[in-house]
Amino acid sequence: MDAYAAIVSKRDTRSFTADPVGDDDLRRILQAGRMAGTAKNRQSNRFVVLRDQARKSELAACGQFSAWIPTAPVNIAVVMTPDGRDFDAGRAAQNMMVTAHALGLASCPVTMHDNDCARNVLGAPEGHTVAIVLAIGHPDPQDPGRMNAPRTPLDDLAFQERWGGT
Repeated sequence: MDAYAAIVSKRDTRSFTADPVGDDDLRRILQAGRMAGTAKNRQSNRFVVLRDQARKSELAACGQFSAWIPTAPVNIAVVMTPDGRDFDAGRAAQNMMVTAHALGLASCPVTMHDNDCARNVLGAPEGHTVAIVLAIGHPDPQDPGRMNAPRTPLDDLAFQERWGGT
């Protein structure tokens, strides 16, 4: 799948099979996150991979809408060092999700609303921020809503020269 096709066809999903994510696929996903650009090349993103069911459940308790993340075989927490930028974490997360999609895997990002809780679960040092957690796994073929969410037409959200300009 080429990059454009992977980007425009990727959809978030919260429904996964129990099949494990292979080590080679996981390494490629993490490598894609590592290669994301960062402000001033700080390379301030760190990744904590969770496969243990109890640990994933413990992490899920740190978010307000994250009770479902333990259903994914893998959770990847994007943790920023103190000099990190939210935008950089987002770039890494998007790289990883698009790569997962290109590998035939599904993903969905989730916010950890209680950073101290998430940081403690992950063992991240003081001053670090859990920017986002990615749930990754094989898509559940029985998920009826996976590809049905309509997207806003491009002409309704992209303007030339000025807001609302055509």
